Order: sequence, then structure tokens, then C-alpha cells
Amino acid sequence: MGISVTGVKPGNTTVTINSKTSPNISKRIPVTVKSRNLLSYGPASANGLTATVNSDGSLHVTGTASRQWAGLSWTFPCPVHGAVTLSRPTSIDGLTVSVKCLDAKGGQLGAQINTGNAGTVPAGTVSLRFEILATEVKPTMKNGDIRVQLESGDTAHDWMKPDNTSLKGGV
Repeated sequence: MGISVTGVKPGNTTVTINSKTSPNISKRIPVTVKSRNLLSYGPASANGLTATVNSDGSLHVTGTASRQWAGLSWTFPCPVHGAVTLSRPTSIDGLTVSVKCLDAKGGQLGAQINTGNAGTVPAGTVSLRFEILATEVKPTMKNGDIRVQLESGDTAHDWMKPDNTSLKGGV
């Protein structure tokens, strides 16, 4: 006999299991439901761009990048290995997003993960670096909201706020 619990929304709760045959047997089990969005990010300012976190957990990006391929990044401990999908339900023209897998010395492992294709977080990955970079040869002013999601598997689902939106970012 098994028990299955399905989380409805991120947060903490307690599941109580009572015995049908022995009324004095009861077990309380704490349960934490985490976001499927594995990214961590927060306020950041670098290379002419500034990101703040909106109340819904999306990022508001303003400014003009100092040059092409310059922008913002956040590095955080790797939460998963294997197949992942990076999706961007909302974007800002002239900016791209990607995730790089880093080893213990900060070196890149494998190919960066881009939107639109499933990628792989290889074994040996210790941390991930989420980047928002300017693609324009001559960057222009940006002022918009962006939602990005990294999740396990090869299917993109509806965007969710990440669990951590207070990680300081920069270059």
C-alpha cells in the first residue's frame, strides 16, 4: 500500500496520516512543495543593465548594455542533473537568456542551455550560471519584463516563480 501526495502550489504544509484500524496511531509528516522553476535570481546591476524582481517573481530589466554579449548573470548551486528545458514565455527584444553548467573550479561543462531545446546538465556540474545578455551589435535601451524557467525534463510547462528571487546578481 502506498500513499501519493500531489502538491498544488509551492509552500510548506503537514500531511497527517491516521490509522483506520488503530485510532491511537497517527503520523504527521512535514511536506515542502517547491517550484518547478529551478532558476535562482534577484536584483542585479552590471554592464549598463539593471534587473529588479516584480511582485509576481518575474524580472524587470532596464538600461542599455555596454556592448554586445554583455549583461547580467546569477550563479547558484546546481539543483538537478540530467535533462532540462529552458523556456522564456515573455522576452525583451535584443536580449537572450541561457544557462551554463559549471564545475567546481567555475569552468563550463558541456554546451550552454538555450531556450527552445531540451538540454542536459552533465554529471560533475556543481553550479549553474543564468545569463541575460545583449544580442544587438549596438545595444539599445531596454525597459521590460521577462519570465524565464528552467525545469527538469524535456517539456516546458506554465511559468512559475522560482523559489529564490533574492539572489544578488551581476557579472
